[in-house]
Amino acid sequence: MAVSAATAPAAEPLPRSIFKKFLVMLCSLLMSLYVFYCLADRCQTLPGPIIAAGAASEEEEGGGGGYLGGSAEFPPWPAAAARRKRLLQRLKQRRRRQEAAPGREVPAGGGGSRAVGSGVFTGTPGTLTLLLGEGSKRLPQAIIIGVKKGGTRALLEFLRVHPDVRAVGAEPHFFDRNYERGLAWYRDLMPRTLEGQITMEKTPSYFVTREAPARISSMSKGTKLIVVVRDPVTRAISDYTQTLSKKPEIPTFESLTFKNRTTGLIDTSWSAIQIGIYAKHLENWLLHFPIGQILFVSGERLISDPAGELGRVQDFLGLKRIITDKHFYFNKTKGFPCLKKAEGSSKPHCLGKTKGRTHPDIDQEVVQRLRDFYRPFNMKFYQMTGQDFGWD
Repeated sequence: MAVSAATAPAAEPLPRSIFKKFLVMLCSLLMSLYVFYCLADRCQTLPGPIIAAGAASEEEEGGGGGYLGGSAEFPPWPAAAARRKRLLQRLKQRRRRQEAAPGREVPAGGGGSRAVGSGVFTGTPGTLTLLLGEGSKRLPQAIIIGVKKGGTRALLEFLRVHPDVRAVGAEPHFFDRNYERGLAWYRDLMPRTLEGQITMEKTPSYFVTREAPARISSMSKGTKLIVVVRDPVTRAISDYTQTLSKKPEIPTFESLTFKNRTTGLIDTSWSAIQIGIYAKHLENWLLHFPIGQILFVSGERLISDPAGELGRVQDFLGLKRIITDKHFYFNKTKGFPCLKKAEGSSKPHCLGKTKGRTHPDIDQEVVQRLRDFYRPFNMKFYQMTGQDFGWD
């Protein structure tokens, strides 16, 4: 009995000790959750499970899968935050359009509001489907069909800043290499979109593929086509530079250019030369598409005035001019414009190391011979397109 009496008081603090530990652990857990919540950049975005679900479901463009369309993986938090910000901007734009035309019926994919001060998102079903990673996969309404080393990657990256443009990151090569796989396979590569958004892809080799025009026309005669063209001499040297970086053992540019250096006969079977005969390739496309359905973008102006060229592209696609001068800055090291904020990121973005390579020194006599060779083809191309690109 004495032993019991002596030990009984010592057992009393035990529950308090456990309770204190529990409180400390609970506070630590709540603090950790709050820090994670802020690091996820959700403190200043729409609250509630709708946005959280949307962040998990959108497709991160860059290949065939991802966030808004295929992969269940979460994107990087900065990308999710930037995407949510774009969705909010899109929402505001649609709401302004509805307010400007109050008698108009609200479309399935537009509108939506958030009660001021309530923290409750009351978007329409169309908006909710985008936030929840739904929507549908559609065949592209616009395709960048060429040309290789003309600036197609830069154009696509710039266009993806627009909230109404959704594009495949990787080149599908459907109409030249994978046509036998069928349109269902091709459609499945596309990102999910809502009504009013444009689905796009780019594969520069389409422009020089003889079967591509008929195949694209068979898919949809209304497909809008974009061709980024560049001085064919500079383009050929850039093409050679890319190959040289992969195969250092290849012959010199000069030796590949001529069938016979003595006679000065140009080897038009070499792809680097053949691609630049734009007029010849365009004739094939005009058998299936009217000239007004093809937009020709200057690769040179895409560098010197990216906002101006993007303005033309946005007009051609029927988009509001959202991409402007404020989206670009000139990178002196690379020698071309970069995005201040790329799609899905809050940081500046330039094209990778494979872009803007230093060209090898080419014999100026060879360069001049190539200019003379391309001149009549360039003049014909100017006449066909109604544009003087200033290469001659």
